[in-house]
Amino acid sequence: MERRPGVPRLLREINDRAALELLLATGPMTRGQIGDLTGLSKVTASQTLARLEERGLVEVVGTQAGGRGPNAALYSVIASSAYVAGLEVGPDLISSAVADIHGHTIADVTVDPHAHDDPVSAVHEAIVKACRGAKVGLGKLRGVVIGTPGVVDPRSGDVRFSFDLPGWHEGIHEALAGDLRREVTIENDVNLAALAERADGAAKGLDDFVLLWSSRGLGMAVMLGGKLHRGRSGSAGEIGYLPVPGVPLPEDIRTLPGRLPSLAGGLQSLVSAEAVSELAQEYGFAAESAGECVRVAVAAGAEGEPLLDEVAHRLALGVAAVCVILDPGLVVLGGEVGHAGGRALTSRVEEAVAKICPVRPHVATSTVEGNPVLRGAVLAALQQAREEIFSS
Repeated sequence: MERRPGVPRLLREINDRAALELLLATGPMTRGQIGDLTGLSKVTASQTLARLEERGLVEVVGTQAGGRGPNAALYSVIASSAYVAGLEVGPDLISSAVADIHGHTIADVTVDPHAHDDPVSAVHEAIVKACRGAKVGLGKLRGVVIGTPGVVDPRSGDVRFSFDLPGWHEGIHEALAGDLRREVTIENDVNLAALAERADGAAKGLDDFVLLWSSRGLGMAVMLGGKLHRGRSGSAGEIGYLPVPGVPLPEDIRTLPGRLPSLAGGLQSLVSAEAVSELAQEYGFAAESAGECVRVAVAAGAEGEPLLDEVAHRLALGVAAVCVILDPGLVVLGGEVGHAGGRALTSRVEEAVAKICPVRPHVATSTVEGNPVLRGAVLAALQQAREEIFSS
């Protein structure tokens, strides 16, 4: 019989990974519980935990009373076994958070990008400040994920186009990795918000849904089969460019004075924050932001219904176009406009979509607490860190 000396080592790696994944997913467990849920024998479970303890990955955190005999030891993954950093980069603010291997945020900070001459320096300061607040050395980070608006090239990892991050040109990805001396991932911000939505929000546990994000611009994330669909060039979800009857295309107004081509034309010209604020003024609901305009309209009751109806109709044009192609079942509205509208807006979007096409998806408001993009960046970085630990 042919001998395969690598098999015992492979089995140990599989067992170690199974135990770690279980402990990270469920929290402290006894040796017996780990064995029952992974199918490992008592002896194999003991050997697995001993290896993980020796590697500094798990520790005993208490005991669990049982039947006869001594109490069983409870094992947990050591929080300090790995740290990650997640960032959200915007035109006026960079947010950074450091989390432990369990995903618990230890420190978060904000940095003014205008205080630096280049993006690399701004990101460096944000990460260093967050690490300092968490009392974690920069060298202990096992994953760094940065969320930005715009299209991210899946081949180079660079931001290929972003209308409000002009300094993020080709080569930034490599420069960041060199500066931080570790691999760095740049991801579209709405895609990261979708990861947070699937982990903690309205789409928790769902494999198929779309997140429509209405804020400074209009974006969309597509989750199919539990995976983000980015497209060949990374442009999947750029729904702001969707042609809409009666609305000029971006190329038709590219030369208009005082207008950025990415802020006008297509669906984005109807439901971006700027467009919603202008519409709200027409209905008599002026406020400091588009989200506040919608929030005031919801609170106004019957007086605010005409504005909500119009916003819902505009959003439904994009939702219907997506649903007749993907039929995702769930559409989550996020961003300042979607979050502010709540059920008053989602119910109207459902009704409007049903009038446009034969598909009637469930439309829900994002329920992720805090900053969804930042949370998604941390989750993506955690996945990288855990894969590194599992395979090491």
